[in-house]
Amino acid sequence: MAIEADGFYDRFMSASDLKRQLEKSQIEVEGLLQQIESLRERNNKLSENNSLAPKRIALLEERLRDSKILLAKAAKENDRLIVALNETRNQVAALKVEVDKLSQPPIGYGTFLKSNDDGTVDVESTGKKLRVNLHPDINIANLREGDEVALNESLNVVLHRNNGNLGEIVTLIEVLPDGNRVLVKGRADQEMVMTLASEISADTLKLGASLLTASKSNMIVEIVTNPENQKHLIYEVPNVTFNDIGGLDDKIELIRDAVELPFLHPDLFAEYKLPTPRGILLYGPPGCGKTLIAKAIANSLAKKATADAETESTKSYFFNIKGPELLNKYVGETERQIRAIFEEARDKSKDGYPVIIFFDEMESLYRIRGSGISSDMESTIVPQLLAELDGVEELNNVIVIGASNREDLIDPAILRPGRLDIKIRIDRPNHDSAIAIFSQFMNADLPISATCTEDFGGGDIDKAIRVLIEKAVDEMYAAEERNEFLEVTYQNGDKQIMYFKDFASGAMIENIVRRAKKHAIKRFIEIGQKGLNFDDMLRSIREEFAENEDLPNTTNPDDWAKISGKKGERISMIRPLMNPDVTPESTQTISGQYL
Repeated sequence: MAIEADGFYDRFMSASDLKRQLEKSQIEVEGLLQQIESLRERNNKLSENNSLAPKRIALLEERLRDSKILLAKAAKENDRLIVALNETRNQVAALKVEVDKLSQPPIGYGTFLKSNDDGTVDVESTGKKLRVNLHPDINIANLREGDEVALNESLNVVLHRNNGNLGEIVTLIEVLPDGNRVLVKGRADQEMVMTLASEISADTLKLGASLLTASKSNMIVEIVTNPENQKHLIYEVPNVTFNDIGGLDDKIELIRDAVELPFLHPDLFAEYKLPTPRGILLYGPPGCGKTLIAKAIANSLAKKATADAETESTKSYFFNIKGPELLNKYVGETERQIRAIFEEARDKSKDGYPVIIFFDEMESLYRIRGSGISSDMESTIVPQLLAELDGVEELNNVIVIGASNREDLIDPAILRPGRLDIKIRIDRPNHDSAIAIFSQFMNADLPISATCTEDFGGGDIDKAIRVLIEKAVDEMYAAEERNEFLEVTYQNGDKQIMYFKDFASGAMIENIVRRAKKHAIKRFIEIGQKGLNFDDMLRSIREEFAENEDLPNTTNPDDWAKISGKKGERISMIRPLMNPDVTPESTQTISGQYL
């Protein structure tokens, strides 16, 4: 019985355990259900979050791109800062170098004089002679007297510089007896004694030579060719010959006898004890060939001088002195230039070649002494020329030629025999001379119109040109009303009619031919008709006359007449005679009488 009770109790305990377990299980189930609900809610939240994830990812990607762009910009800016930093560092380094340079002591310059046996050198600096040491990198063999050297703060030579031949020009007065020193004249005519560099020989120096001194020193380093003389000297022989000058055959013969014979036959002149002429004066109205004659003389002498030298080259020296260009505001400067020109001429003539000194517009320099208005400079210029013409020093192979259209203003002492021995007047061309001058500018090489060739020459162009020239000269020299130029009233009351032929010149004839050629060219361009004809010549003559109608000086007629070559009784009044009926357009009517 007891045993059965125990079994029941055990079954009863198992039931209560089961109940507790059941309750516990229920609690666990409820906990699980709560977990399930919580998981469900969490799942819903995750599902909601998952739906928003793509947008967040896109936003993050956009932010990432922006960050990369900002990073790239920052990298570039960083590179710029690095470059700027490097530049700043370089500038700072350069500034340091400049500061170091500016803080260095000054370097002076001097002139090298000579080297010494102990390795030192003598220099001149700021007027002091110094014996200093030489930098080891400088080769003493390269140093020449007068070279420029740099001196440091210890006055040692640290740099060799060639002075580039810069310095002051001085004029040689005298070579001193020791042969190493010279007496020179510098600025303001200050006389100084200077030393010759070893490269300059005293034997090569001439009195009056221009010498170059080393900068800030008393050493002569170079002989300088004086450009004042060279600007007047024409080395090339003028290509003008006597054959190029028309209408002056008789004058040319006189000139050749005066100039060429003494030079070509010096023995005969010496045998007869006949001195060669010192100079020639060519005078006369302007534009009549005075300058051409001077050039032709130079050309002729050059050819004659080398005819026996077995050489084809011709050589002579031609100093072309334009009077006004020698005038100088400084006292004595003009006289010095005249001396220099004659010294150069004497030097050139030592080789045996002829030298011609041509003074153009001679009256501008050598006026009558005492006639100066604002100054009396001719009182010293004229004596200087006289001293050169017949002074102590001979002018061998040197010929002085003067040209002037106011010979009445030249000092009489210059024109006396023994100085300008020969005076040749170059007159205005007459009728025959005008034909010869025209022939210099018109020949068979010139295009002539077919009509003119046929009418004037019968097909012969040479004859046509000859007839064309003759008719043109007849028109120029016709003493008719259409060619009346001036009415001249003399001081005694007499009156005279002057025509254009009375004022003709070679220059005028050349200008007429040029005008005619231009008219022929214009006609060919406009209508295609080629060749020069008589109408072109007549039109050019009328144009040339028309341009000269207003040129006479009625304010001071006597001076104008002298310049124009009209010498004689004093003129009190000039009245131009205008002829309005004769114009360039009316030349066709005039030319009809010749056809």
